[in-house]
Amino acid sequence: MRLVTTMLLCACTLVAAAQDVNPIKVNQAGYYPGGHKSAVVEQDGISDLFTLTDISNGKEVWSAQLSVITASPLSKKLRATLDFSEVDRTGAFILSNGADEQIVTIKDHAFADLAAAAMKAFYLMRSGEEILEEYAGVYARPLAHKDDSVLVHASAATAERPEGTVISSPGGWYDAGDYNKYIVNSAFSIGLMLCAYEMNPDYFNAMNTNIPESENATPDFLDEIMVNLKWMQTMQDLDGGVYHKLTTPNFEGFVMPKDCRQTRYVVKKTTTAALDFAAVMAQASRIYKAFDEFKDWSDEALAQAEKAYAWAKANPGIFYHQDEMNALFDPDINTGTYDDIDTSDEFLWAAAELFRATGKSEYDTFAASAPAEFVIPTWDKVSGLAVYTMIASGDSIICKPLITNYLESYMKSVKGSSFDSPYGNRADDFCWGSNAERCCGLGIALLYAYRLTGEKSYLDGALRTADYLLGKNATGYCYVTGFGTHSPKHPHHRLSAADDIDEPLPGLLVGGPNPGMQDRDGCDSYTSDLPDEAYTDDVASYASNEIAINWNASLVALTAWIDAEMK
Repeated sequence: MRLVTTMLLCACTLVAAAQDVNPIKVNQAGYYPGGHKSAVVEQDGISDLFTLTDISNGKEVWSAQLSVITASPLSKKLRATLDFSEVDRTGAFILSNGADEQIVTIKDHAFADLAAAAMKAFYLMRSGEEILEEYAGVYARPLAHKDDSVLVHASAATAERPEGTVISSPGGWYDAGDYNKYIVNSAFSIGLMLCAYEMNPDYFNAMNTNIPESENATPDFLDEIMVNLKWMQTMQDLDGGVYHKLTTPNFEGFVMPKDCRQTRYVVKKTTTAALDFAAVMAQASRIYKAFDEFKDWSDEALAQAEKAYAWAKANPGIFYHQDEMNALFDPDINTGTYDDIDTSDEFLWAAAELFRATGKSEYDTFAASAPAEFVIPTWDKVSGLAVYTMIASGDSIICKPLITNYLESYMKSVKGSSFDSPYGNRADDFCWGSNAERCCGLGIALLYAYRLTGEKSYLDGALRTADYLLGKNATGYCYVTGFGTHSPKHPHHRLSAADDIDEPLPGLLVGGPNPGMQDRDGCDSYTSDLPDEAYTDDVASYASNEIAINWNASLVALTAWIDAEMK
């Protein structure tokens, strides 16, 4: 998510009702019969004996006494781990120590519903079309933001398209808690999901999300992504450059899309936008080519990708600096920036995808330019996506050590971990968007390592990482709306806050603990500044409780891939 202060334009602050957090922390989405299963008990709930009882018949199926108690490296709080992996039967159970109890679910395809809901959330975030009750239920809403009359901002003006030129740029997804659309984040979101798709095509092809396109011959997963790809295509200028974003001058208030009134603009072409566009269009052209419906589209997308890459090569240093832009052009633009002044990683990713799509030697740069170290992919650091696409192409010589060396310290940290997980053991695990950019990102890297090596410890690590995200953590939240017994109710999300429906849109991943708390001046509901507890379920908290398409993309990739592995 962009690191820019989002102004809260809502008159009231909604905060989750105070409640006692259960000292027994579990994965609230469910465990797999054949997978690792553990719970963590906070200090106040530690006692000698725990039991697991089958709810259907009242019979005890497991019991254990606590033996190992660890102190958190972040808070020094004492916690104990209960490992009940030996329980391989399915069902609903009560984990209890007599004083406290927690529901535990063990089932086949434990993450299937969550993964499908996370993908369905993209339909609910569509811009420029009516969201129909047949597919959205109570979250249906009328057509808004048609974007068929968007103005070219002065910063993007050319002789062919001078300032004020009207262009059409409909469709796509709203980016996050706001109603704007951004090329950099759209490309990253699609790129990450298509990387996961390439590793698990059969699983994603079978995913049913009940969207308007569900009856055609293309999988729902690819149909949904195509909605945003087609919008992205409209953002390419005649010379091959790509507009950085489609936006209003300022963030809209907390109103529904039909009530928005600001003029919308396409703003400045940038090198990063062109390269991210080139990468994802090349990637998509290759993947969609397998479907008859998109053969012609694939040729068109690849041509656009090459044109964007050529523009970036000719314009390698055009970056998005909003303050500088506002000093030169009107109206001022004060929305998300997605600014990035290092494009070496974008060039690497774009070339890798273009090489796989075309086979042209001019794009064969990965071996010479491969990163010295692996970095979990984020919207502003995409070299990891180049690594992922090269893994899918069969290149393990370079990529395998990059991934496994990166993961070595995380794997060693599981033993004695406060939450029985490779994630959440260090302060720098927590930042803006930590749930996605650190937690999900680590889980996805572990899954790639599992595919590269066949070592089950990596798959086990990915499961433990997902456990953390889904409730076995310091706050006790399952961080996905609509799932678990304790999930966010008030995300920083205009659609969820303004629709007069008590429950937020389901399947959305919130940003998570963020000790930076950049919203602290306007959000006074934080109860802790500890790295893994700096979270509040408050609509005012854009720093810890916003949602974003790139974060949901990581949730889809992680949970669907795990479900595909845990047959």
